[in-house]
Amino acid sequence: MTTRLSLFNSPLLLGFDQFERTLDRIAKNSAEGYPPYNIEQIGDDGLRITLAVAGFTSEDLSVQIEDNQLVIRGRQTDDKSRLYLHRGIAARQFQRSFVLADGIEVIGCSLDNGLLNIDLTRPMPEPKVRTIKIEQPRAAGSPGPQTIDVAADRQGS
Repeated sequence: MTTRLSLFNSPLLLGFDQFERTLDRIAKNSAEGYPPYNIEQIGDDGLRITLAVAGFTSEDLSVQIEDNQLVIRGRQTDDKSRLYLHRGIAARQFQRSFVLADGIEVIGCSLDNGLLNIDLTRPMPEPKVRTIKIEQPRAAGSPGPQTIDVAADRQGS
């Protein structure tokens, strides 16, 4: 049995289980090499993912969001009417996944000259400050929580 060292085992990091699962998904997806892609920043809150999908049509591609994960799939149907003397262009199916942070939204997708562009927006989070009221302990002799004897109450009715 092997134990895995986790970055999130610290008692100071509470509720980070989801991040650990996300890192596991990222590690699994990082081994993929096809199709190649770029990620660029467009403006202050915009991102664009560009995948090189030469030979794929829009009907061959699907773009979906599954549990905060952007999943792009490509599947080409083989054209049986063609006789290839040499086939050097890959016509394989693929799946490429990107884990999205909370709040990131896909705003558009286009296919242009063999490049699939997926535009995302990353809204800037508003800073949140919340004050927690500090309760004072009860003074000695002040009435504390009261208990009600339910059995005695039933006998009286």
